[in-house]
Amino acid sequence: MTSDRNVNLRSRAAACAALAAAAAALPCAPPSHAAVPAGTPVFSNPTAITNRFFPFVPGGVKVFTGREEGERIALVDLYLAATRTFDWNGGQVVCRGLQETEFAAGELGEISVNWFAQADDGTVYYFGETVDDYEDGAVTGHGGSWLVGGPGQGDPAETLTVADPAVFMPANPEVGDVFHPEDLPNGELEEDIVRAVNRRVKVPAGKFAGCVEITQQDIPDGDRERKWWAPGIGFVRQSGKGAFQVLEATSFRTE
Repeated sequence: MTSDRNVNLRSRAAACAALAAAAAALPCAPPSHAAVPAGTPVFSNPTAITNRFFPFVPGGVKVFTGREEGERIALVDLYLAATRTFDWNGGQVVCRGLQETEFAAGELGEISVNWFAQADDGTVYYFGETVDDYEDGAVTGHGGSWLVGGPGQGDPAETLTVADPAVFMPANPEVGDVFHPEDLPNGELEEDIVRAVNRRVKVPAGKFAGCVEITQQDIPDGDRERKWWAPGIGFVRQSGKGAFQVLEATSFRTE
């Protein structure tokens, strides 16, 4: 019996070794997050932002309302006709500006201008933002401001300098995709993960199918939120314990 047992053990060990060798010889599996580009983006026509989950139509307006810790909040997005040129990677990239104005309890809290460009593969890249914080109608600071290449004339002096633009929205988001729209030199990092696709979302502005659900976590703060993006529309809903408890689209207007 002991002899038979030893033979069986040796046979199993040999089989395991053979399987391990065969597995090592197989080609590596393709990356599971192929929708997020890893190479250097090319910007041949960067202001034509046609990404289905972040379409940019100059003159467009979106209004969102919600609550934060029991307080009513509102956000107004203005898709500006104005552009800004960034020097990057030995060339220049023209970006489009999205102005976001935030209100809390009817009082102006923040105005930011965010800059985006679309690469040739359809991915939208984030080139930074300038922020004006308000209290009692007066500017009190510029926290969160950062720009690729650093501040220029008229930008807040404390604007952080970032070397490269970051992926804001992949061309074809897939479940499991991970990207970082903000990776700042002060250690602040935003990590976005695609959690689901083909979601249905209902908000005051309407019902939307085929939505992408993305979780956003701010590091090191730990704030975590869920956002939903509708095809042909863009951002439509947000919930979580971070900056907003609940924020929903109430109206859209495109030019």
